[in-house]
Amino acid sequence: MIHLSDNALAARVARDIPDGSYVNLGIGKPTHVSAHMPEGREVIYHSENGILGVGPTPPDGQEDPEMIDASKRFITAAPGASFFEHSDSFMMMRGGHLDIAVLGAYQVAENGDLANWATLDQKFPPAVGGAMDLVVGVPTIFVMMRHTNRDGSPKLMRKCTYPLTGLGVVNRVYTDLAVLDVTKDGFRLVELTEGNTVADVQSATEATIHT
Repeated sequence: MIHLSDNALAARVARDIPDGSYVNLGIGKPTHVSAHMPEGREVIYHSENGILGVGPTPPDGQEDPEMIDASKRFITAAPGASFFEHSDSFMMMRGGHLDIAVLGAYQVAENGDLANWATLDQKFPPAVGGAMDLVVGVPTIFVMMRHTNRDGSPKLMRKCTYPLTGLGVVNRVYTDLAVLDVTKDGFRLVELTEGNTVADVQSATEATIHT
């Protein structure tokens, strides 16, 4: 099968984010989306630790240790950026003031359930953090992830087996193999990574893919 690189996957997600959107990028792969926004499109990035207007990564040697996002990644402030305390940031997330959240995931179920904060084999799993607030307060949830685990086991499931972050919250899933919408009938194929077939992707997916 043909697998998109992480950068190509980030660019594919960026294509679907409309001009003028307010967007939260989750920890990990989603943070790379901002570097691939099409030219001429303005997107305002939010970070849950209290920044609206996250700018690009600073050049090497010009990092400010007090300017980081929720992933502890060095950032800059875009023109017009604002800073605020955690409680205000979470009110933005919970109150429907953001348009899109792009999150990573361990598993997504065919009904849109999301599991992205803990697996079953972590002795001391991390706290769920802001993901639970994002999935209940942001109207559009994109998930960006590899299609399978390293051992080849599926991550697109009939039913999640890991602790849930939210019930029926995912709208679209972007993987290295395909893009799929979550519908009332389950996963519906939007597009395949060039060179793959439906049969290829179905073989790596527990849930049924509808075309």
